[in-house]
Formats: sequence, structure tokens, C-alpha cells
Amino acid sequence: MIDKQQAEYLANTYADMILRLSYTYLKNTHDAQDICQTVFVKLLTHPQKFENKSHEKAYIMRMTVNACKDMLKNPWRRKTCGLEVIADVPAPKTEDSSILTTVNALPTRYRSVIYLYYYEGYQASEIGEILGIPTATVHTRLARGRKKLKTMLGGFGYEEAFE
Repeated sequence: MIDKQQAEYLANTYADMILRLSYTYLKNTHDAQDICQTVFVKLLTHPQKFENKSHEKAYIMRMTVNACKDMLKNPWRRKTCGLEVIADVPAPKTEDSSILTTVNALPTRYRSVIYLYYYEGYQASEIGEILGIPTATVHTRLARGRKKLKTMLGGFGYEEAFE
């Protein structure tokens, strides 16, 4: 069981230091808070005995630095970027007459099977498992959905997209 007094002591004594140190490495407040939480969890789940306060502080600082370095080495961190980097990139524009817009106008029962079949590439049996319906129902909804799409598109573009 985690000692409440120990948790309060660690938070009151070292939280600010851990946050500041983490922020200097990561340059992100949220990541620094995550590191702070990680360090406290490790300290509380695996308690250590120290000779004096300076050894305790050095140990906690080393834990913090190591946790920051681990986070910086994480491949996920290299694949992401901040929102400010992509703020000026406009969203792609879709045409109002696109087939996807027409598919999205279908009733949900037909839209979901059409989308999963044509856009995501699932087979009818897989769609049945995903949606929790029999495969025969998937085939029926695909046929009815195609028929509705053909009517909505007026026959234009139907052959290229769904045949």
C-alpha cells in the first residue's frame, strides 16, 4: 500500500524541481507533467532508502533525466509535430459532387456497408463481423445501397466507381 504521507512529501518537495527539469529537456508542459507523474509512480511503487536528502534529490533528478531521455528516444515522438507547425496548411477541399459526398448522404445502414466495402476494402464476411450482422444482410445492403447511389447519381459516374 502506498503511504499517503510519503506521496505528499515527495509531491511537496520535488514536484516543482521535476517539472522544471523535465521542461528544460522536453520544451512541452504536458510532456513534463507526464514525466513528473512517471517519476512519482516509480518512486512510490519502488521505494528506496537514502543516506541523506542530497542523495535522495540526486537520485530523483537522475530518474527524471533518464525518463526525459527515454521519451525523447521514443519513435512516436519523432513522428509527431506540434499543431503550430501545420496551422497554415489548408484542409483539402472536396467537391460537392464527389461520390463520397453522395455515399455520406445515404441512410446509415447502407452508408456503413458501402464505405467499408469500397473505401476500406473489407470483404462482406468481415463487414458482417464488424457490424454484427449476417453476411447475407451485408450483400443485401450493398445491393440496395448501390441501387440508391445509382438513383442519386442519376447514372452519372456510377459505372466507374462501383462496377
